[in-house]
Amino acid sequence: MTFVPPPGYLPSYNPPLPFVAAVPGGLRPGMAIYVQGVPAPQADWFRVNLAAGPEEEADVALHLNPRFGAGVAVLNSRRGGRWGDEQRRELHPLCPGGPFEIVISVTPEGYRILVNGTFYEEFPHRLPPELVTAVNVDGDLELGSVSVLGGAGAFPPCVPDAPQVAPIYPDYNLPVMEQPPTLHPPVPFIATIPGGLLPKKTIVIKGFIPLHANRFHINLRAGPGGDVVLHLNPRMDEDDAVVRNSFLGGSWGHEERDISCCSPFLRGRYFDLSIRCGNHRFKVFAEGQPLFHFHHRVPAGPHVDVLEIEGDVVLSYVHF
Repeated sequence: MTFVPPPGYLPSYNPPLPFVAAVPGGLRPGMAIYVQGVPAPQADWFRVNLAAGPEEEADVALHLNPRFGAGVAVLNSRRGGRWGDEQRRELHPLCPGGPFEIVISVTPEGYRILVNGTFYEEFPHRLPPELVTAVNVDGDLELGSVSVLGGAGAFPPCVPDAPQVAPIYPDYNLPVMEQPPTLHPPVPFIATIPGGLLPKKTIVIKGFIPLHANRFHINLRAGPGGDVVLHLNPRMDEDDAVVRNSFLGGSWGHEERDISCCSPFLRGRYFDLSIRCGNHRFKVFAEGQPLFHFHHRVPAGPHVDVLEIEGDVVLSYVHF
């Protein structure tokens, strides 16, 4: 199985540092940057730069720089080689050794920053956001994933000798995602899939498994209260089993449990799940790596149009 991201979703997983992700066509209001990782236990600092290019000396529209030694997070911008006025705030909830999730949403006024699902800070636009063509991450951390949400346009050319630029796609215009992602939705979560679950459609779910979690489930239904064509049920209380099944005509079918690797649904950890509908099966990926496939027991199509998520999970975002 080959991971194919949906339009407007540009992920990269467990990349080496320093890391640079391309932002096709620049940023605009409605887009978002997602960064997930773990600072080293003795971390001094790390940074996330939204920059006008992958070069180290490029202008920086937003510099987010937690400094654990100093006990503050610094926000700033750089234009023409000159730094602007700093904004400073406390580090909490960022801490050495603690998993974090940063979502930077682009608004007409600036950048709205969430950390671990909670509002963290606002930073006004000092440079036009459409000039931002790269996200740079570096410092004392293990970087889990970086995603650009809502992008469109051609990728800028690679710069020789620059740090790794990812993701790597053919040089063509990417379509915008069908609808903006739902950021940090409440659980239970129920949504209608526009047009239904047609072949090649991909659903992306990012979230966090609490330390007390026992299990949760993801259902793809044929209408509200209808048949469940895919029931995905991670069970942290059952040796981290990942159970799949269907509920058709009022009866459960045969359970499937085999997966291609260890369960990505671990207590106290973030996960990134992609469910892609094929002609004959669902192809499911965790952090871009194959997890399992589930053959259609009834045909998928426009009638499969409801996504349900319920149980012991904290959702970061959902989109399709």
